[in-house]
Amino acid sequence: MQLYCNSLTNYSRLKTKEVNIGGLLLGNFNPIRVQTMTTTDTMDTGATVAQTIRCIEAGAELVRITAPSKKEAENLLNIKNELRKHGFTTPLVADIHFTPNAAEIAARIVEKVRVNPGNYVDKKKFEQIDYTDAEYVEEIDRIRERFTPLVQICKEYGTAMRIGTNHGSLSDRIMSRYGDTPIGMVESAMEFLRIARDESYHNIVLSMKASNPQVMVQAYRLLIQQMDKEFGEIYPLHLGVTEAGDGEDGRVKSAAGIGTLLEDGIGDTVRVSLTEDPEFEIPVCRDLVKRYEIRDAWKTIDDRRWTMGATPAIEKIPYDPFHYKRRESFAVSNIGAKQVPVVIADLSKQKNVDANNLAAIGYTYDENLDKWNISDAAADYIFTNTTILDFALPGTLKVIIEASTWATCSDKEKYFPIFDTVGYLAASAKSDTLNFVMIDCFNTDNPESDLTYLQQLANDPTVVLCLSSTNKNAMQSVRRMFMEMINKAIKNPVILITDSNWQTADEHLIHYATECGALLLDGMGDGICLGMGMASYQQQNRNVVDTSGRNYATNTSVEQFLNASAFNILQATRTRISKTEYISCPSCGRTLFDLQETTAKIRSVTNHLKGVKIAIMGCIVNGPGEMADADFGYVGSGVGKITLYKGKDIMKRNIDSAIAVDELIGLLKEHDAWVEPS
Repeated sequence: MQLYCNSLTNYSRLKTKEVNIGGLLLGNFNPIRVQTMTTTDTMDTGATVAQTIRCIEAGAELVRITAPSKKEAENLLNIKNELRKHGFTTPLVADIHFTPNAAEIAARIVEKVRVNPGNYVDKKKFEQIDYTDAEYVEEIDRIRERFTPLVQICKEYGTAMRIGTNHGSLSDRIMSRYGDTPIGMVESAMEFLRIARDESYHNIVLSMKASNPQVMVQAYRLLIQQMDKEFGEIYPLHLGVTEAGDGEDGRVKSAAGIGTLLEDGIGDTVRVSLTEDPEFEIPVCRDLVKRYEIRDAWKTIDDRRWTMGATPAIEKIPYDPFHYKRRESFAVSNIGAKQVPVVIADLSKQKNVDANNLAAIGYTYDENLDKWNISDAAADYIFTNTTILDFALPGTLKVIIEASTWATCSDKEKYFPIFDTVGYLAASAKSDTLNFVMIDCFNTDNPESDLTYLQQLANDPTVVLCLSSTNKNAMQSVRRMFMEMINKAIKNPVILITDSNWQTADEHLIHYATECGALLLDGMGDGICLGMGMASYQQQNRNVVDTSGRNYATNTSVEQFLNASAFNILQATRTRISKTEYISCPSCGRTLFDLQETTAKIRSVTNHLKGVKIAIMGCIVNGPGEMADADFGYVGSGVGKITLYKGKDIMKRNIDSAIAVDELIGLLKEHDAWVEPS
């Protein structure tokens, strides 16, 4: 199996071709560039210029502007001239859908154009059509005829191009042969790339976006493999999770997908698609990218690699990185096998833990009824270090404590010990049913010692392994330990332990979602436990607010923040569904209603529908395609008009927006997806 990155055990940037975007160099080990997209009407020159300036001042190195028709494409010249008049030279990108004529106009004006191969020439009507080989070739020739003029204009004017595939907007032709799959996404882009190469045009960036991080990650890996196989070189990659949503959900989903690839040195520019004002996307992009700027500072010019730990290399990947399959494990109590991943809440830094503290992790006690109410996002275990609690626990909650304290604890049904490897192997007192054993992966001068301990613990039916690493390449070190376990058929369940020493809430979210998401997306992990270093814990206890000033929640405790983050990561990686999922576009000049306000309104009446996926899309141009695998869709179809979908089928057309949310609820009820809120 061909590797899709330089190293699975050390951070190493993937070498890509260098692309020039109006003097901004992208790829070939240049800094990872950050970008965003305006949400204003492109015909409103003043508003678009003002918003573009706000994005640039926030740190955007590229700004994309929608150009759905010829008139918007022509108005890009006025926008560009106004920006230049104000002294801003940041490259502009025209976003094109369906309209080759608009692309050809824009390519003469701005520094880069983005085309979607799923709707630039091909039909997209959600029809299943069987193409003969001859018909398929005929369609490729038609694409070549329609796409080549744009390529030639880009060559003449020195304009860069992004070939941007979206999972939800593959053409009928691609769908008929490959289905709605990552390999279909890759082939959709490769058809256009081959045509461009035939014209000796190489100033190209590619992207493989999806609202599902798992699909997105697999598509980029396959694209790298295919380019290397066909051309022996890789074009720069633009990373993004499309329609990620807003708030914590959008940040976690974006970090899980984008961060997974960045960890493997993949990606030359990033855009975080949030249903928020575009300037708020840039700090999140910066939080993602700066993790690797620190690492890049250590690499040598020759090697481009930072050896960050004693993690041994691996010759063969013992799992398939292009298809999701959860690592096989046996069950220890409610952990492992086919059970959903558990969440462990770290309460060890609290001085006193009482019943009220459990509200932060999903348990509220009703004194009048003398009963516990348990939410869908309630932690399964709590870690209290050496504290034995002096109150009766909810029936489903269990406690992990330090091994020596556990030995003196009378309640062996609710309390379970945690050891390090040496302590467990030497211990005389162990649980008959469940023991947690910590391994700091490969943080030693002798990595073989970790493998020796692992072999001694192997397949003990009471042991749940808690893997973490204090190496700089922590995720890679933990992944390497998983590979060892798979190779040696060690099937103990594993908890992912991830601590953060960053400062802001956004930085913590990015860190957790990247480190844990990268493993969960490859099927590794049967549980998750998030923590903070003491300095970060104390800082966050004072103020759980990110650097942009957006409040996560008033009076949110660190424990509540960590618990919510853990469940958000599991939701984003589709490994444990605990709430409604929203696929919400970031808005652009095509949006036909107030997307942020509408998203908040729909959330407020549907956020109790666990496991239902609802897409809220701003316009009919991309909405039906890019909402991808949503169960229900709410899509702008005209000014003040909404069209409702079930899957990809239209249920109600052109409903007045004043009643559209009520109509959506009615649609949910008609299809047995509605329950009354409790």
